[in-house]
Amino acid sequence: MSAKARVSSRGAVLLGDTVACDAFDADRPVRVVTHAHADHLSGLRSSLRACSRVLMTPATRDLIGVMNGSDMLADNCVETVEYGRAVEHEGERVTLVKAAHILGAAQVVVEGADGGRVAYTGDFRLDGTEPVEDCDVLVVEATYGSPMCRRNFEVDVEELLVRMVEERLRRGAVYVFGYHGKLQEVMEILRDADVEVPFVMPERVYRVSKVCAAHGMRLGDLTLSTEGEGRELLEGDLPCVAFYHMNARGSVGLRSSRICVSGWEFHSPCRQIGDREHLVALSDHSDFDGLVEYVRRCKPRRVVTDNFRVSHGVALAREIRRRLGVPAVAMPARGDA
Repeated sequence: MSAKARVSSRGAVLLGDTVACDAFDADRPVRVVTHAHADHLSGLRSSLRACSRVLMTPATRDLIGVMNGSDMLADNCVETVEYGRAVEHEGERVTLVKAAHILGAAQVVVEGADGGRVAYTGDFRLDGTEPVEDCDVLVVEATYGSPMCRRNFEVDVEELLVRMVEERLRRGAVYVFGYHGKLQEVMEILRDADVEVPFVMPERVYRVSKVCAAHGMRLGDLTLSTEGEGRELLEGDLPCVAFYHMNARGSVGLRSSRICVSGWEFHSPCRQIGDREHLVALSDHSDFDGLVEYVRRCKPRRVVTDNFRVSHGVALAREIRRRLGVPAVAMPARGDA
């Protein structure tokens, strides 16, 4: 294997000789899906047709089923793999390691018969993610890889979010907008803080939430917005928390209290963006400092930054070289064919 790792021009993270992560590669017999977000499912149908094995955690399989259709993964090549269990393929061992991101997210470690060891973080948040140590090459995500992407807030963002929701519930319904996975994280934060009002949501958010609950997330009772109780709560602007995908922000809850949760906020933990609307800087990705700290903890011999999905890979590679003294390069380079 000789410790090979790179990111292709189509966004596939290529590990060792056999593994492609998060995008299709026609020359790789093994595809790994690190989590269920759409930008990591690129070419999945092609992988299902062409690959010998498609690996993912059980939770990722179930989330893809509700987000993309239950028949998508009805294929014999799909294998669910628990964290920490090694899968052998053509002399290489593939292991999934827990990543704190959305439910089911995984890092990927590939070890060759020659002792070479390479890894890919997938998307992750530093807190709750186990460092993958002793790597010849580490491929690291770079979503917030610019030094400008820092959240050095002096307040606990989760506590702030809970206080905001509790205060606004005194006036009626509170709408929370975010992406799948992040919405369910907010639900769990609120339930852990003993916010016991009804949680109301449309069918797709409801189905994703049910998968999350089945895999152990503490979400409590959930109510469909299209059913009797849900309709009454929302139409009457009664105390409840309504959870909607960010794409619905322009069409629902326009006269109610509204909170958007997003990682793309670095200046303040909370910012007003409308008459009764605020943005809260709750992220499921590490910021710049978290990415650099993760690399420091892993002590890899070389680093590749993912420059495909968000173009901060070059900046992150430069700062890893400068701050840690670790050889680092961004892939793919701009202009790769």
